[in-house]
Amino acid sequence: MADATIFAPASGYGRAAVCVVRISGPESAAILVGLIGDLPPPRRLSLRTLRDAAGDVLDRAMVCWMPGSATFTGEDMAELHLHGGLAVRAGVLAALAAIPGCRPAEPGAFTRRAVYNGRMDLTEAEAAADLIEAETDGQRRQALRQLDGALGRQVADWRARTIDLLASTEAALDFSDEGDVDDVGLDAALFGQARAVRDAIHRALADGRRGERLREGFVVVLAGAPNAGKSTLLNALARRDVAIVSEVPGTTRDAIEVRCDLGGLPVLLVDTAGLRETADAVEAEGIRRTRGRIETADLVVFLAAADDDAAGFEPAPPAALRVWTKGDLGIGDRTGLAVSARTGEGVSDLLDAIQQRATAALLGGETLITRERHREALTRCRDHLDRLLAAAALPPELVAEDLRLAVKALGEVGGHVGVEDILDRLFAGFCIGK
Repeated sequence: MADATIFAPASGYGRAAVCVVRISGPESAAILVGLIGDLPPPRRLSLRTLRDAAGDVLDRAMVCWMPGSATFTGEDMAELHLHGGLAVRAGVLAALAAIPGCRPAEPGAFTRRAVYNGRMDLTEAEAAADLIEAETDGQRRQALRQLDGALGRQVADWRARTIDLLASTEAALDFSDEGDVDDVGLDAALFGQARAVRDAIHRALADGRRGERLREGFVVVLAGAPNAGKSTLLNALARRDVAIVSEVPGTTRDAIEVRCDLGGLPVLLVDTAGLRETADAVEAEGIRRTRGRIETADLVVFLAAADDDAAGFEPAPPAALRVWTKGDLGIGDRTGLAVSARTGEGVSDLLDAIQQRATAALLGGETLITRERHREALTRCRDHLDRLLAAAALPPELVAEDLRLAVKALGEVGGHVGVEDILDRLFAGFCIGK
């Protein structure tokens, strides 16, 4: 991979004022000279005329030459800031593709090279992907913390401390017959330091999965009996027609999802099939899925129609929000929040209530862990440390093995060991020019 020079647009497709094309690899300087005739001053935008191999003018553009290793990828790089017309971009990309040893980049290829060349660790690469995908202010802030190395630095510290413990243990094994090796003192110090690392990791894991939930969205399920007004309320909350509204019970068979931004937090609203007994196999499957979504939801908004005298909220989960729909008809002496999708009454109050729940769940404090991969690796590390701390007198060989496995688990978080499959999955989701 390091022998190839790659290129790709780093800006969006379609007509625009400017199109940025990135080039990275050992032939970047030669390619740039071939396009503009000379090598401009490093790290300065310079106005140049770009020509193809036949000498035909491609564009008058701003170009930037960035010699490695102090670049995004750690390699020699160049950027072409072209006019954003489709024909200009197509002509420049075709000229680059015709150069021997220069090939189009695959998704995430630039960031992958940055990881391989030590310009960022795997957690920072994931943060770059999260920043690109961020839809809300909360997601943006979390991605920026990770891109700044919040998790990477902490895991590196835990890993360095665990490596020190492993080195001490292996020294005790290698020099157990030496008189100046104090096994008792070494054991006491080792277990105390191992406990400190274990406790710190345990505290990081006990975060209520706030980081993952902030990345993926706070899931709010609208549930209730058929014709309770779930689809109508979803359309009112989304401010567009996303669900079919019908007086025929059982119209909604599958979950309908709408993403929204509430106070900078990502919220996923889910309309579901009405809860009732039915002989219809398709509707019954929809109801089964509804119950599954209720069990995994961050919040259930259980709806009942105000004009239905028999309506109730059971079996709503204890933490559910209980809401009367068709609130403009009045709810009498019944308690609960009332909303009307027709008049807008109570809708703002419902959104405020959802936002309060989301804020409490997602912003209960800064979190380090933002992906299930992080959590799984840190859990394995904690479990290995737990095992060596739980035993009264483990043989030194087993202590060393648990420490080795703990170090390996921590290394996986930052991308130091065994991450090829992780890299393939991560970078497959990147845009081409990143």
